[in-house]
Amino acid sequence: MFRKKSLLIGINYTGSQHALRGCHKDVENVADFLSYRGYSSDPRDQVILRDDRGGPYYPTGHNMLAAMDWLVSEPNTCCFLHYSGHGGQVPNRDRDSGYDDTIVPVDFERNGQIPSGVLHRHLISRLWPNSTLFVIFDCCHSGSALELPFLFRTDDEGNLNMMSGLQQGMSILDHGYSLISGGFDMSRAADAKQLYSEASSFFKSLSGMGRGNQGPGVSEEHFQNDWSREHKWVCMFSGCRDDQTSADANIGGISEGAMSWSFLQVMKQSPNPTFVETLQMTRSILKRSRYNQVPQLSVGVPELDFNRPLFL
Repeated sequence: MFRKKSLLIGINYTGSQHALRGCHKDVENVADFLSYRGYSSDPRDQVILRDDRGGPYYPTGHNMLAAMDWLVSEPNTCCFLHYSGHGGQVPNRDRDSGYDDTIVPVDFERNGQIPSGVLHRHLISRLWPNSTLFVIFDCCHSGSALELPFLFRTDDEGNLNMMSGLQQGMSILDHGYSLISGGFDMSRAADAKQLYSEASSFFKSLSGMGRGNQGPGVSEEHFQNDWSREHKWVCMFSGCRDDQTSADANIGGISEGAMSWSFLQVMKQSPNPTFVETLQMTRSILKRSRYNQVPQLSVGVPELDFNRPLFL
């Protein structure tokens, strides 16, 4: 019998120049959804961090990482994580792009952001092999926020493109070559240069995963694992690609995250959607609502059956 645990984080950055409006509402909506999916609201099973709460429930970087450690701390557990807030990027000399994706604690101006490598070590590397983790990141620059090895996205027609990080790197290189061979001009040269930089970052991340800036509360352990071999049952839906921003939506006069709202709409329309259907339908709802962001699906294992219902 699997235990169910959930961690919900919503940060509006209230009173700051970075204020958002819909993140607290996202947490409330997701908590309601989880109650229908058999998740308990008991504090022993569900932790909620918001910046209108105090003590250990105030979403500082330290508290966020401590809560993530709690989420994945037990075997035989179905873990659920939802984050709604700012996403950012911080410099990382080990990547040709020059940046790591981040999530942004309420105290980031004093103690920094939490980069993708740190998130991976706290959530994926520490996840028990017989547990599962389902993640929704509704924030900007979130496509690689957990640095999972296998990435999937839909095209404008709703078709699912499935590729590992290595295959994606090769695809990017092929596309860069076609840009150059298709005729030279300055815009093509700039596009090709960016594509080659992205491909090189993919290859570097596959061969040297585990590097990156350390965030708040990270131990001095040295992780040198190849994360593509961890084989953890993790699924992440992110609100957009690494190079995109995620929007606030105004639904009936109430501010909500566009990705969170769209995902929950899919759950209402289809109680047991497959992985593929969820990604396609979420993209379709965002597109119909005139949001340009492209949701991503990342997983930790290559053999996941995408035609099965979501494991929640």
